[in-house]
Amino acid sequence: MKKILFVCLGNICRSPGAEGIMKDLVRKNRRDANFYIDSAGLYGGHAGALPDARMRKHASMRGYSLDSRARAFYPSADFLEFDMIIGMDEQNIRQLNLLAENDEERTKIFRMTDFCRKDTEYKEVPDPYYEGADGFELVLDLLEDAVGGLYEYCSKK
Repeated sequence: MKKILFVCLGNICRSPGAEGIMKDLVRKNRRDANFYIDSAGLYGGHAGALPDARMRKHASMRGYSLDSRARAFYPSADFLEFDMIIGMDEQNIRQLNLLAENDEERTKIFRMTDFCRKDTEYKEVPDPYYEGADGFELVLDLLEDAVGGLYEYCSKK
């Protein structure tokens, strides 16, 4: 079983979006038994909250249900539990690398946009929190592409 954890700052926009898209893709391909998918935030202030209402609205318009609850990233447990820890932006990647205690843990850290299949100018998934509807749509476009690439990557291994 491949265990994947998506990580962003607050776990209310990007990482639950990636989690919901990945769960949908895995379910549609009848591979539920092959994957365990979760998301977390490097800032735990939103713990227990549903994803941002705007993210849920835009995801819902694409057929995704985002119903997970925000939780904090726990380095000692999450580096042990997950095979892949996928950060949304450079700040997330830097912080994850600082939290990793050794090279084995660092090898589990990936950047979400590294899995994009389409040419894009974006090297990270931007935080849509302070953006309007276009920001959420852009994030979902990037996540759909990158999650598709991640699924292909995991299916080859």
